[in-house]
Amino acid sequence: MDDRTQTSTRLFGETPPEFRADGRDLRIDVCRGIALWWIFLDHVPNNIGAWLTPRNYGFCDAAEIFMFLSGVTCALAYGRTRERKGWSGMIGRSLRRGWDIYSALLLLTLACAILVYLAGSDDLADVSNTRILLERPGATLAHAAILQYRPVNTDVLPVFVIFHVLFAPLLWLLLRAPNVTLGVSLLLYALVHVFGWRVPAWPNGFWFFNPLAWQFLIVLGAWCVIEGTKFRPWLMSPLTLVLAVLYLVLGLVLAQSWSITPLVSQSLRDLLFPLDKSNLSPIRLLHFVALAIVALRFIPRNWEGLSTRVLSCAKCCGENSLPIYCFGVLMALASQLTMLDLSEGVAMQIVVSVAGVLMMIVVARLLNAINIPRERKSAGTQSIGIVPPVR
Repeated sequence: MDDRTQTSTRLFGETPPEFRADGRDLRIDVCRGIALWWIFLDHVPNNIGAWLTPRNYGFCDAAEIFMFLSGVTCALAYGRTRERKGWSGMIGRSLRRGWDIYSALLLLTLACAILVYLAGSDDLADVSNTRILLERPGATLAHAAILQYRPVNTDVLPVFVIFHVLFAPLLWLLLRAPNVTLGVSLLLYALVHVFGWRVPAWPNGFWFFNPLAWQFLIVLGAWCVIEGTKFRPWLMSPLTLVLAVLYLVLGLVLAQSWSITPLVSQSLRDLLFPLDKSNLSPIRLLHFVALAIVALRFIPRNWEGLSTRVLSCAKCCGENSLPIYCFGVLMALASQLTMLDLSEGVAMQIVVSVAGVLMMIVVARLLNAINIPRERKSAGTQSIGIVPPVR
C-alpha cells in the first residue's frame, strides 16, 4: 500500500490542522531574522551593540529563540511534506536538508580559516579556534568531517545536522504519542544535568551546544505545532501571564545586578551565575518559556507591525537563515579583525554593528531576488534556510 495513504491519520488523534493550512506565520521568519541579528552582535567581542540583545536583560539569549523556532519550522515543513508525499518523501527531504547544513558547515570552516590566514593575525587565529586548522589541516579537516571540530561561533550547525537527519523518527513519535515523546525528551534533558552527559569534541573539550540537552527546545517547538493548541487556553490565561512577567522581571533585575549597583545579595547571584549555556540551564529554559508566553500573548499572528520596513528586513533574513547565519559568522570575524587593527573604541563598535546588520539584510535581499524565478515555478515556496521551505 502506498505510504501516502497510510499517513493520512494519526494513531492517537487527527492529523494536525497546521499541516494542511496554507500560508505562513510571519512571526516565525521575523523572530528568526531578529535572532540572527542578535547572534551577530553577540559574536563580536566587547561590542556595545550587544546591549541590544536579550542576553543583557535576562537569563537566555538568541540561541534559545533560534533553536525553538527551528523545531517549529521543521515540524511545519516536514509535516506538510509528509501529507503530500508520504514518509518516503519526507525522509528524503530531511536528509537533503541535513546534507545542505553539513556542507555549509564544512565550507564555513574553510572560509573562516582562509579569512584568518589572509588577515595574518595570530590573535584572531587563537580566538577563532582556527590555529590548529592552519597548523594541522589534514587531521583537523578529518575531525571536522565527523563533526568533532568547528571554528568559533559555528557550534550550532552540527546540532542542526543531527536533528534534521533524525527528524523523521522524531516526527513519527510526535504524531503518535506527542506528550509521551515530549516527556521522554524532558527526561533526557534532566538526566544530562544529573549525570553530566556530554559529547566530546576534538582536540579537547566537549560540544559547546550539548545536543543531549538542547534537543528539548527543538522537540518542544515541534510539539507546540502538533499538540500545543490544546494547551493554548492555559498559556493565554491571566495567571500564566502574570507568572511569566514576574519571572522576566526577576531575570532583568539579576542580569542588571552585574553591571550596576547590586540589587540582590551576592550569595543569590553566586548561586545562579554563571549560567550553563552549554547544557541549557533550567533557569535559561524557563526564561525563554516566559518570554515566549508574553510574546504569544501580545503579538498576534495578524499584527500589522509585522509589515513595517524594519521587520520586513528581519523577515527577509529569517527566510534565508542558513546562508545569513554563515555570513554573520564571517562578518563577526571580519568585524573583530577590523577592531583589532584599527580601533576598539565605541564609535568603531557602532560602525561594525550597523554595517554588519545592513550587509546581512542586503545579502538576504539578493538571495530572495535570485530565488524569485524558482518560487514562481512552485507556488507557495519560500526559502527558510536551515529548515526546508514550508509549502
